[in-house]
Order: sequence, then structure tokens, then C-alpha cells
Amino acid sequence: MTAIPILDLPWWGLVLAALSLTHLTIISVTLYLHRHQAHRAVDLHPAVAHLFRFWLWLTTGMITREWVAVHRKHHARVESREDPHSPVVYGISRVLWRGVFLYRRAVRDAETIRQFGHGAPNDWLERNVYARLPGTGITIMLAIDMILFGTVEGALIWGVQMAWIPFWAAGVINGVGHWFGYRNYETRDASRNIVPWGIIVGGEELHNNHHAYASSARFATRRFEFDIGWMYLSILARLRLAKIQRTVPSLSQDPVKARCDLETVNAVVANRFQVMADFFHQVVKRVYREELKALRGRAERGLVKRAVSLLRRPVNAGARSPAEQATETLGSICPRLQIVLTMKERLQETWNSAHTSPEQFMAKLEEWCIQAENSGIAVLRDFSSRLRGYQLAAT
Repeated sequence: MTAIPILDLPWWGLVLAALSLTHLTIISVTLYLHRHQAHRAVDLHPAVAHLFRFWLWLTTGMITREWVAVHRKHHARVESREDPHSPVVYGISRVLWRGVFLYRRAVRDAETIRQFGHGAPNDWLERNVYARLPGTGITIMLAIDMILFGTVEGALIWGVQMAWIPFWAAGVINGVGHWFGYRNYETRDASRNIVPWGIIVGGEELHNNHHAYASSARFATRRFEFDIGWMYLSILARLRLAKIQRTVPSLSQDPVKARCDLETVNAVVANRFQVMADFFHQVVKRVYREELKALRGRAERGLVKRAVSLLRRPVNAGARSPAEQATETLGSICPRLQIVLTMKERLQETWNSAHTSPEQFMAKLEEWCIQAENSGIAVLRDFSSRLRGYQLAAT
């Protein structure tokens, strides 16, 4: 005889229950494991942090220190043989469908946990319950689901809960998030924003944004993007249950500044990905459109399109940059566009060598601005003026 469930729900009620439970797990991963523990972008109230930790023990059996270590190693070794789950290395099919096995292999490496797992909880509960008995939590969750929803229905909901993180987080975000989508920023990896509305996976869909600004608590950076994880963090912050530590630094303009100064240096270094995105939209795209218009009806037009399409691709280790490849391809077809792409490469070189003193970096930046002004290209000259005026906005 089957016991009567506490919640006797219709089929659609069971679906909503399953989605609600899995959404809570997703939010626990993105807020607690990712933004709070791995990147320290937000401080959660101890009670909230422990609630998330307890829920993840029930629904995933994941150990905080292990997850944090694997994720930090992913950022430190991205798209290399040491990256725990790069589809560039392992192939999209393997990461998408077997990402959980790559994760389990990574956590068996004691050196990875030692090197990258610092700062994770190490209290009595962690040592004696969460880390020691990870399978106990998910067994308890199975019993809870069966009591709440019925034997068969509860087991099905539990199965969905157990598959949710391995598929969406380990598979989709780690796989598709480095394979398909759009790129706001030219990061030195293959990260992409899968969609501009981060809802199903708690905002993790905005993966390229995260790789550009890994320490930001907010993943959305453009007006049309939405990060539901940030929405929850904002609510927690208003309730004084969370404290935002870092977000993407905002740029402001000083229109009267005639030369680069240390404020310019600080703004450009902190927000170099946005600076390059601005350069692409304000300079490269405008000159590109003008050149295409001039080449209308000529066979070289297709060659120019293919060359510029290289610019949004990630840089492969040991290979020439997309800008270098595009510049060589253009040759004498579009001299103005060739100059713009050369200047783009030189601008990136200024902060690639930013281990020099701030004063030396400032001099290199000013030298670049002078070259831009002397290029004879109006949009390049205008960008140079804006670059000099960059400063970090007051928070």
C-alpha cells in the first residue's frame, strides 16, 4: 500500500515543484559556490551561506572546497591541457554530456585541491558531515521528496534534481559557454555568452562577461542583459544579508583632459576589456562599414568581411592574434582599415606590458594617443580624445 504524500499535487504542480527545487540549487551554486566562495565578489551573511551549503549537500553532494578549487583552476589554466573541462581541449560533446566525469576526475587530484581550494569552509560540520558524508545528504533528499510528493513522483523529482547540476552547470555552462554564443569582450579564451538572459542557470549564461570580469558579483554588463543571480543578490544586500564587494568598474569621462594621466592608467587597466569593446564598436566597425561601401561590387569585399570576422574569435595559445591575421589579409585593399587594426593591436600591447611602472605605462598610452591623432582617421582621433578622458566613476 502506497503512503499518501503530504503534498498531493496535480502533474503541473509536480513540474513547478521540480523547477522550484532545481532553481534553488542553481541559485545556491551561483551565489554561494561561485560568487561568494570562488571569487569573493560578495560576502554572504553566515546564516545565508550555511543555508546554501546545507541545501547543496542535500541536492548535489558537492564539497565546497572541491568545487572552488576546480573552478579557480579553470580560470587559471583556461583552454589549456590543465583546464579541467575545456571543450577546446576535450571537445564539446565530451564536456556537454560527460562534464560531471571531468569534474570528478579533477577533484581526485589532491594538488588541485591544495593549490586552489584555500579559504573554503573547514568547520566541524564541513569536516564531519558535509565533506565526510556527501552521499548521506542526497539520500535524505530522496526520502524527503518521496514523503512530500509520493513514492514514484518523489523519486522522479529527485532524479531531476540529481541530473540538473551535472547537465546545466558541468555540461552546458562549461561546454556550450566555451563553444556557442556571442562575445562582448575579447578575452584570451573561448568563453561566450550563451544568451543575454541569465535565468535558467542563474546568470551563468553570461559566461564571456564573467571571464572578462571574474571578480564581479554582477554578470550582466550591457543594457539588454539580465542576470537573475544579481537580482537575488540585490535583494539580499537590501536586507543586509549580503555585502557586494566588487562589480565591473564603471568608466566616466573628463572631456577637458588633454593628456593621459594616472587616472587614465587606472581606468584603462581596470576596464581594458570595455576599452577594447568601445574601440571595436566606435572605430573598427565604422571604418569597416565605410570600406565595404567603397568596395561595393568588387570581389575583394568578401575577403575584407572574412578578415574582420576573425576579430571576434578567441586567441589560441601560441598563435598570432586575430587582429594580426586580419591585418595581413587586408594588405593594400583597405589601408585605412589596416591602420585601425594595427592601432588596435598596439593598444592591447600597452597593457600586455603593464608590469612596468604606472608612469611608463602612462607614457606608452600617451604615445599611442599621439599616433592615433596623427593617423589622419577621424574616428581614431576622436577615440584618442575619449581615451585620454577615461577615469573610474565614483561609486
